[in-house]
Amino acid sequence: MRSEACHPGEVELSVIIPCLNEAETLGACIEKAQRAIGANQIVGEVIVADNGSTDGSADIADRMGARVVGVPAKGYGNALIGGIAAARGRFVIMGDADGSYDFEAIPQFLARLREGYDLVQGCRLSAGGGTIAPGAMPFLHRAVGNPLFSLLARRWFDCPIHDVNCGLRGFTRAHYERLRQRCTGMEFAVEMIIKSSLFGAKFAEVPITLHVDGRTVHAPHLNTFRDGWRTLRFYLVSSPRRVFLVPGAGLIGFGIVAYALALPEVRLGAIRFGAHTLLFGSLGILCGYQAIFFGVCAKAIAAQEGILPEDPRIGRLLNIINLEIGLILAVVALMVGLILLAAAVNQWRLVQFGDLQYARTMRLVVPGATLTALGFQTILSAFLLSLLDLRRN
Repeated sequence: MRSEACHPGEVELSVIIPCLNEAETLGACIEKAQRAIGANQIVGEVIVADNGSTDGSADIADRMGARVVGVPAKGYGNALIGGIAAARGRFVIMGDADGSYDFEAIPQFLARLREGYDLVQGCRLSAGGGTIAPGAMPFLHRAVGNPLFSLLARRWFDCPIHDVNCGLRGFTRAHYERLRQRCTGMEFAVEMIIKSSLFGAKFAEVPITLHVDGRTVHAPHLNTFRDGWRTLRFYLVSSPRRVFLVPGAGLIGFGIVAYALALPEVRLGAIRFGAHTLLFGSLGILCGYQAIFFGVCAKAIAAQEGILPEDPRIGRLLNIINLEIGLILAVVALMVGLILLAAAVNQWRLVQFGDLQYARTMRLVVPGATLTALGFQTILSAFLLSLLDLRRN
């Protein structure tokens, strides 16, 4: 599948270079991008998204004929968002200004975009055919960080790429607008990959060579542990199923097994499951129920805010469990719980409010308290889910 031809006067490609005090290396990056555009007769533009440089970077870009777009809001993502917003091309290629990316590879990316791919990702790692020049990437990034995050992207989100953190990539403007990017920091690049996969984008991967960072005046903007945590945090936020639903289901399963052993007071050799097992089971059920509810809310809110695509299963769930049904289930649980608690109080009354048989009474009190808490939580949950459902209706 090939894209439509570029009409006369229409800008086909915009090259976006985010910049914050990159005077040492910016000129070489612009020159390579301009040379690739000119040599391949591409109707294109080079945009420098300046994020508040004080070293004359903007002046260098202006003298070299690049279009400078000032982006006052700090952050890697903010710079790219501002640069892309000002771009006039149907296709966009972004790359860092530190001299590590070879902008003369632009034709390879553009060729795949013309073939109809939504996102063309560069790959620096050998797993995807890329090359890392000696000293170009810290050992921890090369051996642990990038391979691990790329593996998680493939396993968790089905992203068909080998280098999720590579900053040299191309995409169509239409695809970018569909993503509604939100991250303003270094997570911007990972957000694009994950959301593209969740939205069913058509991916391609281009092997590239990562060169040594050409800067000597200041250290790289990337902070290994801070940005690594922010990336992992975005992975977790983007996967409510793994953070909320799976642990919640596991906790509820544990609680049910505990109840199945404790209520009939099962014995396994010298081990007897009794009231304490009931308490642990109740803890699992309550925590698991809350985790699942949070997971449903997280998916619904993420879809409404454009962070994640709509999940049809959540829509069906909200259609089935509406406010009225939720309240009915809550009242039933609440009533059964209160009846069990009342039975426990009655046992206390029968002994003139004196000492109770602990093991017998707790088999009423623990399930009763658990059902009462679940009923109360369900009432609140039903109203909150109903509020989230208002925007769908």
